[in-house]
Amino acid sequence: MKLDSKALATTFGVVWGGCVFLAALLNIIWPSYGRTFLDLAASIYPGFHPGGIRGAVVGALYAVLDGAVAGALVAWIYNRVSTRASSV
Repeated sequence: MKLDSKALATTFGVVWGGCVFLAALLNIIWPSYGRTFLDLAASIYPGFHPGGIRGAVVGALYAVLDGAVAGALVAWIYNRVSTRASSV
């Protein structure tokens, strides 16, 4: 069975982007919520500074791109390994 790379990339992107966006929004309401996680994300994503709506959107966009690349990579690796394993 092969994984659909586009579908997995889209799924990973939406889920990871949603997680970062939700954490950033909740951090606006409760400033201590997810602070360590958001500081880690800010150290990875240039231009992302938690603490406002603009920061939440920027972080979510970076996370969508990051998640999509990760999902495509996972699907590609899985398809390569599963093809070799089934031919043995």
